[in-house]
Amino acid sequence: MSFFNNPNRIPESYGLRIGVGLTVYFLVMHFTGLSHHVELRLLNLLILVAGVYFALKKFKETHGSNLNYFRALITGVATGAIGSVIFAVFLFMYMKLDPALMDSIVKNEPMGRYLNPYIASFIVALEGLFSGLLVTFILINYVHTDEVNVPIDQKS
Repeated sequence: MSFFNNPNRIPESYGLRIGVGLTVYFLVMHFTGLSHHVELRLLNLLILVAGVYFALKKFKETHGSNLNYFRALITGVATGAIGSVIFAVFLFMYMKLDPALMDSIVKNEPMGRYLNPYIASFIVALEGLFSGLLVTFILINYVHTDEVNVPIDQKS
């Protein structure tokens, strides 16, 4: 069984795909000269949404038709976090190899003078983690997790 088809490695598998997708998108935008358009960063969210959605869908397929809400939450957030950390590590290395990118961030961003590659990469990872949480929270309702059939006050 390969890494990408292992039902016990869904967050790692799809997180890696998210990380690669974000990296490729960044490189395309950077080398086409479009990286300074802040609006295009919203497309990062589409990559994250697709990765988390397919991770939840794969989890549901491989672990029975019922998807526990909290297990889905953990799977989605872990998938987004892994993808974001992979991208943040790439970005850190890229900023160390190409100081012009960091100089551009320092000059053009409102809080840029307070940033360095460490802090900028950490912020990217943190932003990705919270975006993954929000995306997962929204997608869980779309993927249909288990529902509670008995009201809390009637449980014995």
